[in-house]
Amino acid sequence: MNFKRRAAAATAVLAVAGAGLVTVQATAEATQHSRPKAAKCPTLTVSEGWYGDNKARLQRMVDRYGRCGDGHGAKPVATFDWDNTVIKNDIGDATMFWLLRNGKIRTPERGDWRTTSRYLTGSAAKALAKACPATGTTLPTHRNTACADEILSVYGEGATTAGKAAFDGFDHRRMEPQYAWLAQLTRGWSTRQVEHFAAAARKENLAAPIGTEQRVGTGKVTGWVRYYDQQRDLIRTLKKAGFDVYVVSASPEPIAEVWGKGVGVDAEHTIGIRNVTAHGKHTAHLKGCGTVRDGDDSMITYIDGKRCWINKEIFGVRGAAAEKVQPAARRQVFAAGDSDTDISFLRDATALRLVLNRNKNELMCRAYENGDGRWLVNPMFIEPKGRKTDPYPCASTGYTERDGGAGPVRRADGSVIPDQRDTVYGASTASSAR
Repeated sequence: MNFKRRAAAATAVLAVAGAGLVTVQATAEATQHSRPKAAKCPTLTVSEGWYGDNKARLQRMVDRYGRCGDGHGAKPVATFDWDNTVIKNDIGDATMFWLLRNGKIRTPERGDWRTTSRYLTGSAAKALAKACPATGTTLPTHRNTACADEILSVYGEGATTAGKAAFDGFDHRRMEPQYAWLAQLTRGWSTRQVEHFAAAARKENLAAPIGTEQRVGTGKVTGWVRYYDQQRDLIRTLKKAGFDVYVVSASPEPIAEVWGKGVGVDAEHTIGIRNVTAHGKHTAHLKGCGTVRDGDDSMITYIDGKRCWINKEIFGVRGAAAEKVQPAARRQVFAAGDSDTDISFLRDATALRLVLNRNKNELMCRAYENGDGRWLVNPMFIEPKGRKTDPYPCASTGYTERDGGAGPVRRADGSVIPDQRDTVYGASTASSAR
């Protein structure tokens, strides 16, 4: 076997309010992955910002599963979502804003916006064509504010500036066409060029003070990003303890690769949306996973798609099986995320699952119920959200169906999770400027 990702077989002080989580029995974290260690495992050094006993439980996981550099056997795997999990804010957004401000989006093939996404509606295609006349190789979005506004609305709101739906007909458990559209709009550029754009956006956003806004088109958008010191420390500790640490992002892979270097995660350990290439350039088509063929453009690293790509690229599972939950020995020990987009690969983690609370319904329903005692909830480390006043609607509308409809959040046995109250949240803004 020779897989690209894995060759083995197998801030100011954060004020936190609220009640603790369910106490977990020690045996909940003593699962099938434990093994003798050749040396004492490294320890987490950043304490600020961790809720309750979260840091202590993470350390116990490191001590139990970490091989601490003994070099024998398959490494335990840890998987991290990126945006708002390892960093504050969104690197896809940061790159899109940079592309628009610098006029780096290519004119669609034959001037037809429907070539940029199979899910783009006729209304959106017409609105984009009207706002962005095809007069050159690239669109002058740095000076044509109407064009920048229309693209930004379709990307950010999933609707035209007139309020009409921009995308339809997709599976909501494996595709988010707005996220995919960013990758598709890199058509005509090489991977190296996309990395260059991402690096420029990264430099600007890290240099900008927290709270900075930037102008794109006629509107103002977020203009800053920060790495979380706590997650940087956790990733460093996991790697020193012998874990194989991966980033699994719903941003385009070249962009995630540029940012991942800041926490010591290299390109070989970064999984994101991948474009099909031709003649060394990105096309508007995407690579597939499981039963989805390259160019079908119907699955990205999103909810169930993240599970598929992890199974495929980390554990070498091919075909339809990659879309399924694997035996425990072929799953990640640890996972971290912040959104419903991460729910499937979080549920697959066998030891601990770290959730940063951004008030996302399905994720918080499962994390707060904490049925198997392996969920950790923590407020965001920078600008944490306050308490959600109403319970999470777990028993009614907390789950997004494949057709986009809402339903109850169910356990593996089909029973319904009752509504959950928000108990782990931030009482003030914290900062971790780096």
